[in-house]
Amino acid sequence: MGHELHLVSDLALILISAGVITIIFKLLKQPLVLGYLFAGFLIGPHFTLFPSLIAPTSVKEWSEIGIIFLLFALGLEFNIKKLLKVGRTAMVTSITQMLTMLCVGFITGYFLGWTTIESLILAGMLVMSSTTIVIKAFGDLGLRNHKFADISLVVLIMEDIIAILMLVMIPAIAVSQQFAGKDFVFTLLKFVFFIILWFVVGISIIPTFFRKLKSYINDETLLIISIGLCFGMVVFANYVGFSSALGAFVMGSILSESTESKNIESLTKSIKDLFGVIFFVSVGMMVDPIILAEYWQPIIIITFITLIGKAFFSAMGVLIAGESLKVSIQTGFSLAQIGEFAFIIATLGVSLGILRDFIYPVIVAVSFLTTFTTPYFIRFATPFYNWLEPHIPSHIRQKLDEYVIMGIGPKRNSDWKIILKTSLLRILMIFLKLSEIL
Repeated sequence: MGHELHLVSDLALILISAGVITIIFKLLKQPLVLGYLFAGFLIGPHFTLFPSLIAPTSVKEWSEIGIIFLLFALGLEFNIKKLLKVGRTAMVTSITQMLTMLCVGFITGYFLGWTTIESLILAGMLVMSSTTIVIKAFGDLGLRNHKFADISLVVLIMEDIIAILMLVMIPAIAVSQQFAGKDFVFTLLKFVFFIILWFVVGISIIPTFFRKLKSYINDETLLIISIGLCFGMVVFANYVGFSSALGAFVMGSILSESTESKNIESLTKSIKDLFGVIFFVSVGMMVDPIILAEYWQPIIIITFITLIGKAFFSAMGVLIAGESLKVSIQTGFSLAQIGEFAFIIATLGVSLGILRDFIYPVIVAVSFLTTFTTPYFIRFATPFYNWLEPHIPSHIRQKLDEYVIMGIGPKRNSDWKIILKTSLLRILMIFLKLSEIL
């Protein structure tokens, strides 16, 4: 076969294997992303019973395009207006879960013998739940209209913001090897410039362009312009020292403010799905059974901490915000996984040389396991509440009910000083009640 057909051969192998495996996973009622990862493992270099890729370097470049489209699609759903309407419950939940999991993740990395930078990045990855998996699970289980689903989705949006910030910070950390120094400060200033550009262009220039030329733009032209703008912002982001993922996300957010946002989202969905498959399959190709066997202990430890820690601390955050115990448990169990952003962050860390190579397949394995358990955790949340509720002492249950009633008023209050004061008071009350139980 000629060299020019190697890429075609590899793409055929990727898409056919992914299609067959995902049909099997669909029959087993498992998330399709797991099928993509498993297909990548089967055709990867570490599994010899099936054909392997001829030109994996070219496929890696295509998978980077997959990251671009995944982040572009996320930006289209993630406009500025949604940011301004984020509820207090989601904010308190995100802050609580983020701070606690950052601490737990760093301590875990430290006891595993990882470096300080590796432990910090592990902590950041543990904060990220999987937007793709959770939305898919809610849809499959028919739970999108429930209150805890709304809270979970807004929390996921805020976690995605944190992930974007990490994509900005990691290259600066790689250069300076610390959180101080001129390089890091300069990177933050550039990021501030990027945010200003995001708001100014997102609110005025591009939406105005689409509004004035709407009668001259058909679907084909709209598709070409939107993808061109996406790639243009990716090039600009790389030029000023940021990741391709950040550029794609920013342009998606800018286009989400235009009147054509829904149309753009519809037109680019198939392209996103195609390149997304290539990305997830390429991730599965990185799984090395020898490394997994060698590092099975950190995989089990990090998986356990992810499932229990994220479920507990996310539920605690919702409870602190004044929601009921049932909604808190349902939300916490829904967020008990790490997702696709962890792949992107791990890939960036390895490429910059600040993460050792074995960490990537370890994170992929943890994500694989927690993705697999997500639908079961969501299903198990209500039965767990039904079991737990009768075992709670009556005086504790009464205090929790009073606490929920106390939380109704400040939710409608826009005074952030009152919100902060009330939330801190609730945190104190929660820990006092926990001390009584213990």
